[in-house]
Amino acid sequence: MLTAQRIVKTYRRKRIIVCLALAIATLLLTTGVRYLTERNRNDQRVTLFTARAVATVESLLEPLAAARSALFPLVGQPCENVEGPLRVETARLQTLRAIVLVKDGVVYCSSIFGSRNEMLRQLQPKLPSPYPQMLLTRDNSLLKGSSVLIIWTPTSPDGQDGILQALNIELLARLMLEPARPWVDHVVLNVGDVHLEYGKGVVQSLPGEPGLETREGVSGRFPFSVTVIGPPGDRLALKALPGQLPLALILSLLIGYIAWLATAGRMSFSHEINLGLAAREFEIYCQPLVNARNQQCTGVEILLRWNNPRQGFISPDVFIPLAEQQNLIAPLTRYVLAETASQLHHFPVSPHFHIGINVAASHFHRGKIVEDLQQFWFARQPSQPLFLELTERDALPDVDHRVVRDLHELGVKLAIDDFGTGQSSLAYLEMLHPDVLKIDKTFTAAIGTDAVNSTVTDIIIALGNRLHIDLVAEGVETAEQAAYLRRRGVTALQGYLYARPMPLHAFPAWLETHPDAENKKNGAALGAAPLR
Repeated sequence: MLTAQRIVKTYRRKRIIVCLALAIATLLLTTGVRYLTERNRNDQRVTLFTARAVATVESLLEPLAAARSALFPLVGQPCENVEGPLRVETARLQTLRAIVLVKDGVVYCSSIFGSRNEMLRQLQPKLPSPYPQMLLTRDNSLLKGSSVLIIWTPTSPDGQDGILQALNIELLARLMLEPARPWVDHVVLNVGDVHLEYGKGVVQSLPGEPGLETREGVSGRFPFSVTVIGPPGDRLALKALPGQLPLALILSLLIGYIAWLATAGRMSFSHEINLGLAAREFEIYCQPLVNARNQQCTGVEILLRWNNPRQGFISPDVFIPLAEQQNLIAPLTRYVLAETASQLHHFPVSPHFHIGINVAASHFHRGKIVEDLQQFWFARQPSQPLFLELTERDALPDVDHRVVRDLHELGVKLAIDDFGTGQSSLAYLEMLHPDVLKIDKTFTAAIGTDAVNSTVTDIIIALGNRLHIDLVAEGVETAEQAAYLRRRGVTALQGYLYARPMPLHAFPAWLETHPDAENKKNGAALGAAPLR
């Protein structure tokens, strides 16, 4: 059997687990999305940088290709005739270091040195060539040791005549191929098997560092490529992740808080009660009341039982107070009224056989109990009188006492349940004018002992007799208790001595075998009788 503390703790624990799970999931999802977004952004940056580097070098080479057609007629002419135009062209293009004319494999004119007479092969072993060439090498003439990009264009079928354009590529590379840290650490221009690294000049091999990724962009117009080397995008994304954590934590806490608010209804005991009502999980039981003098059954008290398929059996001492706390006692009472009214055929059809149903004072507010009785009880036109047993758990001011008058006019009798255990017993007597006082089982159990409750029992009995109010003793379990109560004028008895709570459909069988306890040996079958 579950206790109220365990039930509330269980629901609170489930609710906390759900909210924490959503908060953690939000944190993981947010950081995961930020990680993937940052990684993709890093990859896009590197891809864009590579494409931009290739396009920049191409934009550098395009004017040179356009200018070569104007230089073709100069090949073979005397150097003194073409030296001036060569220098003008070099100055116009700006990116050129020098223009050299070659005839029969001999360098005979330069835009820098003027007339010359050197074998081209001695200066560049791979030249002359019958095919256009692009070479990345070191300068051996003007700025010895500096990097230079040579573009060879043959003008004769055998390749012995041609134009050689030399670019100061190292200076241009510092302007165009600067790394973009932290995404790019190294930028390398590749021509053939020779490489020009930013800041290091011509090298014979690509830089290699463990843990770095290489990406290459190839020109579709000229014979070169650009290699970009940098850390992997996922590493950079992980490195940037701590900076995203504060926002992710705030978002996860916000989601957790929203989930806490949203689950207030869905993951609470109130939702469980509503679910139980909708699924008809509550079962109606009854416990007989017998006349203290002749042992005849005078009525029953309707009780509610809940065998929750998700939590197991939940005691009424647990779910009734919780339902009152969460303003769900009225729906439970309506359920009891409707179910009991639909099963009245199990009880004797007699105006001397009453049916008692527990209600809370909060149900009296604004006449709700009267409306519900009209809808769920009197619509069935029952022959049995109805007793409403009002508990003292609710404060007396919650009771609309005008409703009490309307109930008496409808023939409904009022009983104060568990009398003496609340804090306003005398006030209830004065304001409600009840028809019945039900002595709580704790006082009945004290009969025959020296406990204070034994004295309180006698006081309650004397008070009821003095006010001419019928008395019902709950929790009668022994013949000695029954005899004691009978001698002191208690009207009716209720307890395990006579019957335990039973489903409504079992009541007719019990009634057939009654009277039990003290009178079973006599075999007397007594009919229904009023309390007095």
